[in-house]
Amino acid sequence: MISDQQIIEIIKQKLSNHRFQHSLGVAKAARDLASKYGLDPNLAYTTGLLHDYAKGISGQELLRIAEENGLIEDAIERKLPDLLHAPVGAFLLSKDLNLTDKVMLQAVRLHTMGALEMSELDKIIFLADMIEPGRDYPGLQRLQCLTERNLDQAMLYAMESTIRYCIDQGRLLHPRTIEVRNHFLESNGTLV
Repeated sequence: MISDQQIIEIIKQKLSNHRFQHSLGVAKAARDLASKYGLDPNLAYTTGLLHDYAKGISGQELLRIAEENGLIEDAIERKLPDLLHAPVGAFLLSKDLNLTDKVMLQAVRLHTMGALEMSELDKIIFLADMIEPGRDYPGLQRLQCLTERNLDQAMLYAMESTIRYCIDQGRLLHPRTIEVRNHFLESNGTLV
């Protein structure tokens, strides 16, 4: 596998400066969370660097790649092709960089909408993406605190924050976002 320094050079060329800085922040946050939760911090750091590999690709191109490679799971992804940057990113990492680590590829693939079955690394990359130091939005401090205490509770709060944001912005919601939120609500034992 290529080194983190090589990855940094690749994503620096591939991403806007803002997105590049974001990826560095996600990598650092992921490394810190992995250390806290007993996972490999180097694996988390590298996955954080790579998580937005396809973020600089246009919506039209994301849609084309996703359609050609059977990556579309729901019709709403055709209306919101930016959601495809995660599965397309995982696909391109395996194709462009010959990345074969299934754990890393899954974490990249799930970092935008989550899934019913998520590994600890999947949750860490998802949450690191939301709490990295460059972020600033209502509820961020609460999410940062929850992330330090319990990944599943943080996932529930993160999904609910995403849903609130989409509603406030008048955006479509992907059905998986709701499904994953309900899953974490039930698994946290907070269902009334």
